[in-house]
Amino acid sequence: MSTPSTSGNLPSQSAYEMTHTDSAEQRATFAVIVDNEPGVLHRVVGLFAGRGYNIESLTVAETDKRAHTSRITIVTSGTPEVLEQIRAQLDKTVCVRGVRDVTKDPLGVERELALVKVKGTGEHRIEALRLAEIFRANVIDTNLDSFVFELTGAPGKIDKFLDLMRPLGLVELSRTGVLSITRGTEA
Repeated sequence: MSTPSTSGNLPSQSAYEMTHTDSAEQRATFAVIVDNEPGVLHRVVGLFAGRGYNIESLTVAETDKRAHTSRITIVTSGTPEVLEQIRAQLDKTVCVRGVRDVTKDPLGVERELALVKVKGTGEHRIEALRLAEIFRANVIDTNLDSFVFELTGAPGKIDKFLDLMRPLGLVELSRTGVLSITRGTEA
């Protein structure tokens, strides 16, 4: 019977076999100010795709014509280490002028807009209108058997409204994705 070698060689161990003390995944919202020029959005999104990071929400629009800048708001998830790596990589991108993690900012505000089409007659119609009033959703179109509601608020508020509308006859949904800004006088 042979005994294990004590020559100091450690058995090789695959990275998949190692136990990790991974941190729990968190959600993060990054506000990224970029040059408003062709290909910038492609480069920023490519940074995520190339490293296997998922984008849960993405909004982009020009914010200052004179400064020629746009704001990209990206919602993603990962461990704190991964999120810090994403922020650092965004910050190193040539076309990026600044990155802010709005979720870490105590003055951060996140909002989203949703258009929600719900069919309903009778009691379902009455209940849909009652819930819309509670959630402060505006009726922007109606006919005898359906409504289109406009709802703004935090993503969680919109999720709760949708959960309540599904059994009443949710037909179609369109969401803008998260927009963010910080309170106060500083940019």
